Amino acid sequence: MAEYICLLNKQDTIVIKPAKKTPILLRMIVLMFAMVCGVYICSVCLKQTSIHSKIKFQDIQVVERLSPDDDHGNLQISSVHYPNPETFSRAECAHNPVRYFAILSMQRSGSGWFETLLNSHVNVSSNGEIFSVLDRRINISSITQTLDKVYNLDWFTSASKNECSAAVGFKWMLNQGVMQHHKEISDYFNRRGVFAIFLFRRNLLRRMVSVLANSYDRHAKLLNGTHKSHVHSTEEAKTLAKYKPIINSTLLISDLKEVEITAAKALEYFNSTRHIVLYYEDLIKNPAKLKDVQAFLGLPLMELMSRQVKIHKGPLSDHVKNWEDVNKTLNGTAYESFLQADY
Repeated sequence: MAEYICLLNKQDTIVIKPAKKTPILLRMIVLMFAMVCGVYICSVCLKQTSIHSKIKFQDIQVVERLSPDDDHGNLQISSVHYPNPETFSRAECAHNPVRYFAILSMQRSGSGWFETLLNSHVNVSSNGEIFSVLDRRINISSITQTLDKVYNLDWFTSASKNECSAAVGFKWMLNQGVMQHHKEISDYFNRRGVFAIFLFRRNLLRRMVSVLANSYDRHAKLLNGTHKSHVHSTEEAKTLAKYKPIINSTLLISDLKEVEITAAKALEYFNSTRHIVLYYEDLIKNPAKLKDVQAFLGLPLMELMSRQVKIHKGPLSDHVKNWEDVNKTLNGTAYESFLQADY
């Protein structure tokens, strides 16, 4: 133990005095304080790490999947509806319940193909990308007016089955007002009992190739002077697949991260709604997953079919002009798996 020396000139003696002992209670308090501070600092670091990891798009799974028949208080009250359209009479189907849904997705994520599958069900009316028209999403008022019209069965498209629809909805891209007005839209979904179906792609590099190729064809119109986002024959698919886009390798990783972050935010914004999360690749590999969708919407099970033909088949190296640059950029990164053929 430390000691100190005291020199007293008057008696010419040296007195050695021991240092004052620190009370044990005080030492314990200091030790406990240090431990609490350490635990707090560690928890903050871990929280920051977990937030970063949640943004990884590939790790996003079903955040919440509520069965239409589960009892969730006020949510259950509005799970089924009996619309009274202003433009026609539902006649003998007036007492048949209807569920409302919205397919929330991003361009070139398989939403068009998925919607044709849903529309092959005799009781489903999915009315396409209705908010691609700017006037319908210019503000939240125009959005809710459009939604009311759709869910009241007063919106007519080639997919409308009118009187005996058991589920009615549409597909909605995240960049068409969803993210800007997410709070109001989420409140509307909860208030009206709308089922949200999230559809994403796992391989974001394939999605990027599809986006670039589709953007090019808007101007090139490779199919006899006509632009087609989706095709129904292998010949048309082969024609469109001949174009190989050049991907900006400098911005590639940041572009992929941006898509991941957008998807993660959308799931966070609509976490309180009835929703299911699907991936295009999973539906391709396992069509039986479509039964989950029908069960989610409370539909009688049917075999769903689509006439659409996939455009970009096989290895991505066959569809990217500067493949070596892309391969070099993504190798050794979290996105390396995108380089491999996944289906």
